[in-house]
Amino acid sequence: MASYTQDPGAPGASYLTFWRERHLCTLTTPRPDGSPHVVPVGVTYDPEARLARVIANKSSRKVANVRAAGDEGARVAVCQVAGRRWATLEGRAFVRSEPERVAEAERRYAERYERTPSPNPSRVVIEIELTRAMGNA
Repeated sequence: MASYTQDPGAPGASYLTFWRERHLCTLTTPRPDGSPHVVPVGVTYDPEARLARVIANKSSRKVANVRAAGDEGARVAVCQVAGRRWATLEGRAFVRSEPERVAEAERRYAERYERTPSPNPSRVVIEIELTRAMGNA
């Protein structure tokens, strides 16, 4: 069986390149009843910090799901696919509202997606502390 495991803090070059390309991703969060909530999002990957980031409105369902997990954080996954290439990052998610964290997430989003997010005073960032990476990129 092929191994698709990557080190989330030191991924292979092709894996990292894939995460720097512009791709729509999905974020899977657990609903309070345990069922998965999957939504399309933009994701940025920062292997040096072992973080993935998703900007979001603080009133969104994905943010509510992460907050419902409490201080332990929510176990989540982000994924992207393009043809036969795919990549998944997993970890514990936390909602951050500190202006400097939101600004960093917006900066990284603008860099990856080549578009500056419109101003949103209700914006927060879901930071995912990565524990696993896998894929075939």
